[in-house]
Amino acid sequence: MNPNRRLFLQSTLGVTAAASLFNTQKARANTTKLPYPISCNQYSWFTFFRRAGKAWGDDLDYSLGEFAKSGIKALEPSFEKANEVEQMAPLLKKYAIQVPSFYVNSTLHDASVAQASVDTVLSIAKAAKGIGAKIVVTNPSPTSWNNGRNKNDTELVEQARNLDRLGAELRKMGLTLAYHTHDMEMKAGAREFHHMMLNTEPANVTFCMDVHWIYRGSGNSELAVFDVLKLYGHRITELHLRQSEEGVWLETFQLTGDIDYRRFSAELVKRKITPHLVIEQCLEKDSPDRLTALEAHHRDLAVVQETFSALID
Repeated sequence: MNPNRRLFLQSTLGVTAAASLFNTQKARANTTKLPYPISCNQYSWFTFFRRAGKAWGDDLDYSLGEFAKSGIKALEPSFEKANEVEQMAPLLKKYAIQVPSFYVNSTLHDASVAQASVDTVLSIAKAAKGIGAKIVVTNPSPTSWNNGRNKNDTELVEQARNLDRLGAELRKMGLTLAYHTHDMEMKAGAREFHHMMLNTEPANVTFCMDVHWIYRGSGNSELAVFDVLKLYGHRITELHLRQSEEGVWLETFQLTGDIDYRRFSAELVKRKITPHLVIEQCLEKDSPDRLTALEAHHRDLAVVQETFSALID
């Protein structure tokens, strides 16, 4: 995940075109139909900083200052404790960064620790509500990141029960829970993913569709992406947006690649789905290495605005 930086070569024409597109789309955003400003997940910046030999958050003032320069007006941070919200709050105000949503881990399949995990999420949510958060995104932890053991039926029943309970408690606070997946939930016939969606109440548990993890978790299947949209589109409150080429994450979000995002955007319009859009164009081992974090995210915003312009105009 730490390839050596190579000399960035980009034509002046390309930079000018990207800047023009960015300014045009930024102006259009004043009439957005979207519920919140286009956002970006913190993890994306973490991967770019790591590649550059830096650590996102070590100097939070610098990190958020760089984020603000990208033109993206909203951040989806990841929180582990409530005091992290308090530490970030004055800097969010300083740089006029909104936080419509945040990401938090949870362990819900193990009855011995589930209540403590629920309590932690609720304490973070209470603090985050104070900085404007409306959506709580969680991806219940897998049984093991290393050996990839699938959760058994008993664990899935326990997890669904606790996920629904967490969502109900967040509703009482005026917040929305959005269930998120990676590739592990798609194993064994996607039984974990489907069980969560079919055994929780839509009013308590909505869907954060991470489009590329659905793609990758289904064996790099664009077909699966559109099938999931067809099955569960009515529960989508948020999208995580990433593009790849031949299965490898690109450096910037693009219309062309493994996933037809023009078609995806058209399906959202057709189905009258207006989700919170969150850029999460991260880096992995074989990703291209041409742009700085600021350059890449500036372009991400321009292309996302263009791609989903029907939800903005």
